[in-house]
This record gives sequence, C-alpha cells and structure tokens, in this order.
Amino acid sequence: MSENAEKRIRWAREYETIYILRPTVNADEAARVAERVSEAIRGLGGKITQVDNWGSRKLAYKIAKFSRGVYVYVKYVAFSDTVAEVERNLRLLEPVIRFQTVLLSDAVDMDAVEVNEEQTQFLPIEETEFEPEPDLASQLGLAERPRPAASDEEKPEEANEDEDGADEASGADAGADAETQDEES
Repeated sequence: MSENAEKRIRWAREYETIYILRPTVNADEAARVAERVSEAIRGLGGKITQVDNWGSRKLAYKIAKFSRGVYVYVKYVAFSDTVAEVERNLRLLEPVIRFQTVLLSDAVDMDAVEVNEEQTQFLPIEETEFEPEPDLASQLGLAERPRPAASDEEKPEEANEDEDGADEASGADAGADAETQDEES
C-alpha cells in the first residue's frame, strides 16, 4: 500500500450545540448533563473545542412553564453520527428543556484540531434562588398592588383641584342643558 492510502485524512464537521436547563436545576444535575454530553461526543471520536456556561437568562417565551433558563454552549468537532447521539442524550435528560445544534463548518481535518483544556471544562453552574412566576393577573397589571401612602400636605391640594374641576364641569353641563331646552321649545 502506498503512503497516501495509509495517511488518509478523516474529514469531520464542526458543530455547536446550545442547551437550556431548567432554572431550578442544581449543580449535581447540571454536572450529570455535562458529563453525558461529553461522553457522547468523545465516545464517538469527537473533540470538544469550547464550552461556555452562559448562566441564567430570560427566555423569549415560556417553555415548560419557565420564563428563565440556564444556557450552556458546547462547540465540538465530530462526525455526523455524533450529533444524533448528543441530541438523543439531551432529549432523555429531564433538566434539559430545549436544545439546538448548528453546523459551523463542513470539512475539518480531525487530526489538525487543537484542543485547549481550559476552554473545554464544564464549569459548575451558579445556583440562584428560584423566583416563582407571577400569576396572569399580575403580569397584565390587573392585580391590586400596594400604593405608597400620600403625605397629609398633598391630600388637601388634590381635594381642591377636584372641587374646582367639578364646579367647572357642572357649569358646562348646566349650560348645555339650557341650550337643549331652548331648542325643544
């Protein structure tokens, strides 16, 4: 066999996957998800090139009754069958509420890819206190909310303005009533 046949280049593809975890997820569950993603990629011969924990962010719309989620970004070089395995694992994990994979580059030499270990570490998520979602009436502004108490000095001024406005309005109405009575006669 010739040297070219032995040193055949294996062309892979570069992907990025973003998955969203529930906002109530704890650090152990997030680590379990990260480990499954990592095993799926490395188990099929892929290389993780970058991992970013974007933290808790507001969702564009509610997903599974949550308006916030913990975003994790994973960039990797792998073969096409790896994506199906990663997405299958994400679909089976309960803390994951949404994920998406995008093809970045179609032809990447797998042997030429360099991996920086600092950028491929799945960092633990910061646990934040979960704030319950406001009910629909509060979101629409229909629920009663506490109003700041007005000082005693402001109350008499408001009352005088209301009385002056009421006198003017009643005078205008009286004039209009007199005109309609003249027309009827």
